[in-house]
Amino acid sequence: MHPAPSVIIFTTLSGLGFGLLVWLGLGLLTPTGWVAFTFFTIAYLLAVGGLMASAFHLGHPERALKAFSQWRTSWLSREAWLSVAALIVMAIYGAGLVFWGAVWTPLGWLGAALCLGAVLTTSMIYTQMRTVPRWRTWLTPALFLALSLGGGALLAGQTTLALILLPVAAILQIAWWVRGDSALARSGTDLATATGLGDIGTPRAFEPPHTGTNYLTREFIHVVGRRHAQKLRAIAFALGYVLPILLLGLPLPHVAAALAVLSHIAGILASRWLFFAEAEHVVGLYYGKRT
Repeated sequence: MHPAPSVIIFTTLSGLGFGLLVWLGLGLLTPTGWVAFTFFTIAYLLAVGGLMASAFHLGHPERALKAFSQWRTSWLSREAWLSVAALIVMAIYGAGLVFWGAVWTPLGWLGAALCLGAVLTTSMIYTQMRTVPRWRTWLTPALFLALSLGGGALLAGQTTLALILLPVAAILQIAWWVRGDSALARSGTDLATATGLGDIGTPRAFEPPHTGTNYLTREFIHVVGRRHAQKLRAIAFALGYVLPILLLGLPLPHVAAALAVLSHIAGILASRWLFFAEAEHVVGLYYGKRT
């Protein structure tokens, strides 16, 4: 699929922001005053900034509020509700820390659960798509959650947790790539099943459906070369996982932690680009772009 910058920024930054809010809500760190204000500002800039970026991918951003009306059937709508609920609850919890030095534990736990729910619903937007076999696996929400919690631990300065969660996320990332490379072939979907003509023979495309581009070819058909993809995977893995883990073991913890965060964000941005660029939407079968 077309790797739109808006959804890449959205899925990367919002996950980090909500991940940091999870650890703040669980009381893993309980800063007060200006320190708490700084932590919550970073978390909200990431979470809200990511959510705002997602609106730019809509055909009509001015209609974004309509997303809230379909919560019974739409994971996008559920994500919208959980995100707003999480941000409101954590704002109240954060106000207690910033202004009164109060730790309202039950409220923090509720906010942490809502933040995890927001990340989960974001991942389910992609996981539930039957038309993209690469995404349709439990590994997708597992990877989103692991990255959110691991990245959040990095931002929270929780070295021990980060050194546990980042390797877990790295293992899930490798498993997701390996499984995804054969997902379309294993799905059993081909030109015969897509057209329903398999009973009378083996169909093949004679000519493209049309000579120009349209919405489908712009949004759902993006082909990235295997060699190019392998290089980007190596870069994403090195920056997103290996380098941050190595940096956390160096002296000068504050400098190393800052570099680890920057490296992690860069790596996850690259992996998110691949997440969309390598997504083999079955509509590409009609245009001879999938085999």
